[in-house]
Amino acid sequence: MVTTSQDPLEGAAFIAAVAPEGVAPRFSLEVALEHPRSEVIGARLLATAHGVYEASVDGVGVTASVLNPGWTSYEWRLAYQEYDVTELIGRGSGSVRLDLLLGNGWYRGRLGFANADANYGEEISVAAVLEVRYADGSTQRIVTSDDWVAEASDITRNSLYNGQTIDARLRGSGDTLDVHTVDVDRAALIPQSSPLIIRNESVAPIVISTSPSGRRLVDFGQNLVGWVRFSVVGERGIRIRIRHAEVLEDGELGVRALRAAEATDEFILSGEVDYFEPTFTFHGFRYIEVEGWPGDLELDGLEAIVVHSEMERTGYFTCSDPLVNQLVHNSVWSQKGNFLSVPTDCPQRDERLGWTGDISAYAASANFQFDTADFLDGWLRDLLEETRHATGQVVPLIVPEVLKHAHFPEGFSLPWDRATAVWGDSAVWVPQALWWSYGDAERLADYYPAIVMHLDSVEQDVSETGLWDRGNQLGDWLDPDAPPEDPAAAKADPSVVATSCLYRSASFAADAADVLGKHNDAERWRAMAERTRAAFVEHYVDAEGIVRSDCATVYALAISFGVLSGDLRDAAGRRLAELVRASGYRVTTGFAGTPFVTWALSETGHLEDAYRLLLERQSPSWMYPVAMGATTVWERWDSMLPDGTINTGEMTSFNHYALGAVVDWVYQVVGGIRPASPGYASVRIQPQPGPGINWAETSYRTPRGEVSCSWRVEGDQMFVDVSLPELMHAEVVLPDGGRHDVQGGSHQFIGLVDPRHV
Repeated sequence: MVTTSQDPLEGAAFIAAVAPEGVAPRFSLEVALEHPRSEVIGARLLATAHGVYEASVDGVGVTASVLNPGWTSYEWRLAYQEYDVTELIGRGSGSVRLDLLLGNGWYRGRLGFANADANYGEEISVAAVLEVRYADGSTQRIVTSDDWVAEASDITRNSLYNGQTIDARLRGSGDTLDVHTVDVDRAALIPQSSPLIIRNESVAPIVISTSPSGRRLVDFGQNLVGWVRFSVVGERGIRIRIRHAEVLEDGELGVRALRAAEATDEFILSGEVDYFEPTFTFHGFRYIEVEGWPGDLELDGLEAIVVHSEMERTGYFTCSDPLVNQLVHNSVWSQKGNFLSVPTDCPQRDERLGWTGDISAYAASANFQFDTADFLDGWLRDLLEETRHATGQVVPLIVPEVLKHAHFPEGFSLPWDRATAVWGDSAVWVPQALWWSYGDAERLADYYPAIVMHLDSVEQDVSETGLWDRGNQLGDWLDPDAPPEDPAAAKADPSVVATSCLYRSASFAADAADVLGKHNDAERWRAMAERTRAAFVEHYVDAEGIVRSDCATVYALAISFGVLSGDLRDAAGRRLAELVRASGYRVTTGFAGTPFVTWALSETGHLEDAYRLLLERQSPSWMYPVAMGATTVWERWDSMLPDGTINTGEMTSFNHYALGAVVDWVYQVVGGIRPASPGYASVRIQPQPGPGINWAETSYRTPRGEVSCSWRVEGDQMFVDVSLPELMHAEVVLPDGGRHDVQGGSHQFIGLVDPRHV
């Protein structure tokens, strides 16, 4: 996007209207063009808002995207969008009418949890420029100013958490509102670079039922994020009320897990044919409860609109076990629901924040499933600005860091001012995942300053022992053995977790510095990594190779991150396998350990144990939610208990991708497609069959073209088919140790397996 001015919206004021907080004002201007419309050869509209806006020309929307301009760290990065409106301006005759509908969005969203009530500001505003080019070479600019008029729209309540009210009786007859301009830091304006939020698909309901209390329930069959739209005819003034929830409990809508989020939309009928679509909110839901519907509620009368940032699907997997296929499906849908402008923890309750720990765990999985390069790039640029401006330049726990504007109850606090392992490591691990997925050195250079700030902030909490054992830690968050009311009470020693993470982050920082030609930095980070490794072994590993706190997470991290090597690594692998077997193959890890436990098992020769851990069905396990009917990944292993009741913990989301990070192992180890060099310049094809799965098919569209691997086991033979883009080099490794170097095209291989282990 190119502009000739340092301020792309030069001359355009940010305009606001005096209205109740729930009302969405509509700003309008009817303007005569300087030449006939037939002489228009080009026209573009540039717009942005503190809030969310919808723009139209002569009553026609200028874009299919919604919730523009999305959510960024508004203090330093406010994205503007550019739309080609040549066709809209060029057709018709006479004057042009511009409309800008403005909602609260994230800017005045009263965001957060525990009554945080966080706003960026108390007044929302919008700015726009329409540039029209004529055949004679002249240009006309039409800008927002206090000359525009405003009226109250038919939207009388709009909140991301609580929902939206649309009163069709008010259409075209809203009260006139006073318009004024507001001061906005225009230095924060940036061109849109992250993908826009769009309506991605429509989901039809599968059943309408009546709850035990007599309420009408609609099941869409899939936990999703977006809203419900419909057309309806009924008596004027009838109020339709739609509540949303992810699950049912005792046959009723399970709203307890939503905490304070009302998640309720209301629609008031005009008496004519009314069309409703609440585009200034979004909900996480599978079920809705409908009150006030006139007449019979029919399946074809409603549709759920799935909303998320635009991303291309790149990775696919299917295998002989339907539950594993459903797990992958759930991971994909959790990513859809939580990649809405920023990578959030959950999309339904009073939170929906960009927790850095969740994307630290999940970035590699996300990159395989969808092309996330631009999406995560935008978020990392917010992370950089938030970190630069944070106390001590500490990576925040959430990005964008809206909770600095929170009004928490007295006595409530969060550890904002000290580096936090896993969460703060997102400054390193997300770039690391992007580097291996896309191999973009220019972007790696952009992310490098945040890597440095994170490691610098960690150093203040490294004690004289060389361990990261000071400061604030969340540890192995949501360990399944922790009580529901205390999710930080994990088995893993937080300092063991943190020191392992420091080793990983310092090691990749050294690699990144080498790529970027910063060789002095590389030496510094490599020395930090080696000091950390030595301290870990000295203080946390005893003479028998037992790691302090002796639980699955500490071994998974120490092995997967490379902290342990040689005999110590082998011993750690054996001990991890013992612990996994002793647990009956039920998961014993939380946010920190879960993405890595199957990796640590398979990489130390315990592939069968990794498979059995993956496929276990008793809670806590990956397959337990699947067997319970989950269509997205849950926040807790037992977000729903076996008796169908919702876990009593305050944090009980049914759409939370972090624990689904095991799919990275599924794609690479079961599926067999791995990057052998950054950006998949070369690949390693190494499918590893194990007990419970006898065939799998995997494909991934790399930056250099599509790679696919399919395999099946018959008796003691494994048949592998590989397809590669032209000129791509691959090393194919079979379970019997056979290795083959191939380049481009299709290839078939046969290897031997032990049928007792498949």
